[in-house]
Amino acid sequence: MKQIDTKTVRLKAMDYLARREHSRRELALKLARKFPDSDELDRVLDTLAADGLQSDRRFTGSFIRLRVQGGYGPQRIRAELRQRGISDALIVEQFSEQDVDWFAVAEAVFLKKYAGVNLDDPRERAKCMRYLQYKGYDLEHINALL
Repeated sequence: MKQIDTKTVRLKAMDYLARREHSRRELALKLARKFPDSDELDRVLDTLAADGLQSDRRFTGSFIRLRVQGGYGPQRIRAELRQRGISDALIVEQFSEQDVDWFAVAEAVFLKKYAGVNLDDPRERAKCMRYLQYKGYDLEHINALL
């Protein structure tokens, strides 16, 4: 069996990070798939973080901005960040730093999908509510729109 050195693992990790930001958990999973027998993963991840090449804080801010531009709400974004291994404390911190008007984002999503739809029809109204819940908005945002 071929021994994998730290330099090879680090170069692959840097290759992934050059394409986009990754959380530590995402990067660890990708590297574990690529190098399943390597004992170097934790050491490489620690040095990347120490060198400022991988940062969960930077990833979280970038991810929130990207998902807001995609029209996703706070509940969905929080759930996706938790899946990527981001701590609740960091999520709360980054959400407070982003300063997003969630009502405006929800309204833009609503108008894009449901402009001109008769929401007096209970089926259409329920369909709209389900869609906005799927996108990650809570009932406060949804009720303000409807």
